[in-house]
Amino acid sequence: MSNEKKSIKEWAADDRPREKMMHKGKSALSNAELIAILIGSGNSKQSAVELSRTILDSVGNNLIELSDLSLSDLMRHNGIGEAKAITIMAALELGKRRRAAEANTDNTLKNSKDAYERFLPYLEDPTQENFFAMYLNQKQKVLKVECVSKGGITHAIADPKVIFKNALTVGATGLIISHNHPSGVPKPSTEDRMLTKKFIAAGKLLDIALVDHVIIGKNHYYSFLDNGEMTL
Repeated sequence: MSNEKKSIKEWAADDRPREKMMHKGKSALSNAELIAILIGSGNSKQSAVELSRTILDSVGNNLIELSDLSLSDLMRHNGIGEAKAITIMAALELGKRRRAAEANTDNTLKNSKDAYERFLPYLEDPTQENFFAMYLNQKQKVLKVECVSKGGITHAIADPKVIFKNALTVGATGLIISHNHPSGVPKPSTEDRMLTKKFIAAGKLLDIALVDHVIIGKNHYYSFLDNGEMTL
């Protein structure tokens, strides 16, 4: 029996990703099959689907991890040149933007998960810590989301005076602050807890409640509200 790999064209019709999507719909395809459609071909030893599985295996089959790969990271795989790598990166970026658009569809926040999903498209950069503020009205509808500070690999500086001034400008009655931890671990530091208490105190004086402080890590988050840490 020959070990020579078959090209996708030699596969049964139902096993070919494009034909499979046409006949069974996009939800019938695995992640590897979807990526295979993007790259079109494999290498001398692997079909496009097999190569796609290899790429996914390298990131533990985690699409978020895959979206963090650079152009050079993707091009380390045999059969992935610059054009294919750019195609994969573009598709993943579209996915991020679609998620951001979905988050903007319903402006009412119900819980910390809603806040996390609203902040996530802005705070997925693993290389530096950024700080965002979300301004709410009395019905918990989002009035505005803005970046208030961009930092380095350790921390971003958030000035309560600036944030509350902006909250007053947009007529907010509530506020949620959020930042990411480049380490990927959303465990709050002593400084994070001190900053949260500072915001709570300032909010009481200005009658603009700090609703939550959400720290975003890799694939998960920490909510001060959910963990009972929204008191002075």
